[in-house]
Amino acid sequence: MKWKALNYETYEEAIRNYKPDEKWLVFDGNPERFNIAHECVDRHSDGGVAVRVKFETGETESYTFKELSSLSSQFANMLNGLGIQKGDRIAILLEPCLEFYVSFFGGLKAGAALVVCSPLLGSEAINYRLMDSGAKLAIIERRFRDLIASPHLKQVIVKEDLLDMLKRERDKFEYSTSVDDVAVIQYTSGTTGPPKPVVYRHKSLVSLAPVARFAYGVKDGDSFFCTSPVAWGHGIWGGMCAPLMFGVPTATRSGRFDPERVLEALEEFKVNNITLSPTACKMIMSVKGFEKHDIRIQKMTYTGQHMDLETFYEVRKKFGVDPCSLYGSTEVGVIIANFAGFKDWKVKPGSLGKPMLGLEVAIIDESDNVLPPNTIGYIAVKLRGKWVKVSDLGLMDEDGYFWYVCRSDDVIKSSGYRIGPEEVEAVLNRHEAVMESAVIGVPDKTRGEVVKAFIKLKPGYEPSEKLKESIQLFAKERLGKHAYPREIEFVDEIPKTMDGKIKRKELKLRELRLRDLMRSPS
Repeated sequence: MKWKALNYETYEEAIRNYKPDEKWLVFDGNPERFNIAHECVDRHSDGGVAVRVKFETGETESYTFKELSSLSSQFANMLNGLGIQKGDRIAILLEPCLEFYVSFFGGLKAGAALVVCSPLLGSEAINYRLMDSGAKLAIIERRFRDLIASPHLKQVIVKEDLLDMLKRERDKFEYSTSVDDVAVIQYTSGTTGPPKPVVYRHKSLVSLAPVARFAYGVKDGDSFFCTSPVAWGHGIWGGMCAPLMFGVPTATRSGRFDPERVLEALEEFKVNNITLSPTACKMIMSVKGFEKHDIRIQKMTYTGQHMDLETFYEVRKKFGVDPCSLYGSTEVGVIIANFAGFKDWKVKPGSLGKPMLGLEVAIIDESDNVLPPNTIGYIAVKLRGKWVKVSDLGLMDEDGYFWYVCRSDDVIKSSGYRIGPEEVEAVLNRHEAVMESAVIGVPDKTRGEVVKAFIKLKPGYEPSEKLKESIQLFAKERLGKHAYPREIEFVDEIPKTMDGKIKRKELKLRELRLRDLMRSPS
């Protein structure tokens, strides 16, 4: 088949022979006529099962390429009948289910721009996205009917009614999109202000092809699985589009994250290729009776967070594979990887890997000068002739492997030292009493900043000055006097985003407000 164009067996072979234009050979379309739904679903309509979903109830559903192709065409025809035109925004607020995939691919087929929102969002967050995007139609679960409100909305369709509405529509549809038409709009939290829209066009699938093949390691015969929500970029592009564009079946879970259900799905679906976050990985490995499941993972990739070495080696022990990092951002995609698709690739434990083939990635300083090996600076990728920083500090070693240090805007500067919060958290989390921790820098007259740790204790431990001192000594012995938490606050929960990232900015703002109140006259 055509996509053998990207079927390099080894990294050395790919480095020698891969040309960026080769990715176009994967697809039916061209720059003037291109559609994600056609490339991921329609052209594979004789390919059997496309998507499997494991629900939190334990039930399983499967949807074939043919079924999704037919129903998504009916959905596209329905949109035309409702007056939704090419480029109009439609919102989808659904967990993985048949109605989600029909709406997703049907909306793309019709040329609509999809605003995919997590059902876990609160009403204010949902309505902000509806308002800001100007969505004209929303596909929702019934429980959201009285929560959403936007003057742009012309119609709201409840999931339970959708399939009945499609029965009278034709099951064929001719798309008219090009690579430059908007496909998906995702909202991502920035350093300041409300969430910001990131626009993906249909050409995003073309850029994803080598990532899918080389980094995710998608091959014919794979059974793919992604634990991330479909409202997250990893869930859409890595979990859905990466395997489906090659006609490879994919699977996910729906509803509350249950690591036991994930293990059941891995066994039931005979999954050999999984992509997930380090947090999800830890939860799965902690399931009592993990070893009773017949798990046959051959390729594992992860993204969203840095994976500590303890987790890395535990994955190697329990799954029998080395987890491969995928590094990038919502704005630039995957730019560095440990390549699960190459049989000669050697993972350096703890590293991010090397640049994606076809990209120029470097460590630069604040003036965009490229730094020498083993020098900490900003991780950046060159796009359209300019360096674009990825908001993280890192370094490149003498072998060309990149290493993550910390978020550039989370760096703690204390007495001239630059301290990465995740390094401190990794040590704190090894203390016998600590369930999890979050670290920020707080103002200090003498040192500029000092490390403060917010700590959630394990069951059976109670906050006390003695325990605080024990944790500080534990960290001081492992990190040195400059990096241990001089301040500790015990908390019931650590604030996190939907994909498990610590909300350090929220903690910083809270801390600054508290200190301002303490300075204010009573």
